Amino acid sequence: KKYTKWLWKVEKKKTWKNFFYDLGTGGVAASVAKTINAPLERVKLINQTGAGKYNGLVDTLVKLPKEEGPLAYWRGNGANVIRYFPTQALNFAFKDAIKDKLMPEGKDAYTYWQQFGRGLAAGGIAGASSLVFVYPLDLARTRMSTDMGKGKDRIYNGLFDTCKKVYAEGGVRSLYKGFNISVAGIIPYRAVYFGGFDTLKALFLSDGRSNFWKKWALAQANTITAQFITYPIDTVRRVLMLAGKQGKDGKMNRNYKNAWECFQVVLKERGVKGIYRGSLANTYRATGGALCMVFYDTMKEYMGIK
Repeated sequence: KKYTKWLWKVEKKKTWKNFFYDLGTGGVAASVAKTINAPLERVKLINQTGAGKYNGLVDTLVKLPKEEGPLAYWRGNGANVIRYFPTQALNFAFKDAIKDKLMPEGKDAYTYWQQFGRGLAAGGIAGASSLVFVYPLDLARTRMSTDMGKGKDRIYNGLFDTCKKVYAEGGVRSLYKGFNISVAGIIPYRAVYFGGFDTLKALFLSDGRSNFWKKWALAQANTITAQFITYPIDTVRRVLMLAGKQGKDGKMNRNYKNAWECFQVVLKERGVKGIYRGSLANTYRATGGALCMVFYDTMKEYMGIK
């Protein structure tokens, strides 16, 4: 009995240790990947929300630095890293903690379908859980990235100023505009993002360890699939994040009763093509998500974390 009690304490200590390792490695991996990928992040948001008068990916990439300077590509990246570090750190930490509960080690070998199903469940729950904590930062980052102009021409002056002005629109509720549809989208996205990658590794990297580029190829294909499936939901939530925003001309962006009304309006005004506006940049941007997954997985290997 004493031995069992001691063993339980050791396992509990080990679990928490791994959780915080996951928190740190996931956050660092995410921050590096997001900074590398920042130009595509901003171009995607500008095209997706129609914030700038640009004609697609290349036109935006060419004109944006001419209009706002060479650092225009990284506008909002500081806020994005501040947001994304805890987002991915919590995602990875929650995902592994939940997966350990759903697929504890020492049990009989799991089939590929069992791994896939439980991986999807772990990824979806992890994504929804982390979103509760970081959503206001995501909303603020979206507002900053779509705030066009230089210096005094901009509406927002940094992360704190953005949060302050959004809060003034309607309190805490304003900081969570589009939250419900975001949860609806993050569950399938994270489910495929995490669960799909774990399944692909089990299928194609049976030794559990492989070179960086093989992992990246699998992660890239998996991330693009996850983003394409949920892109219409992402467009709706981004439009909702900008709802009620006061423009430089004093006009207010349209408010919507709910996500369904928003979807109907966007579909009517833009068409199906408009729902996927910015998706090309998003496809290239998938490199960041794939790199984040591979960096995290590689760091765990070197640190000896299962």
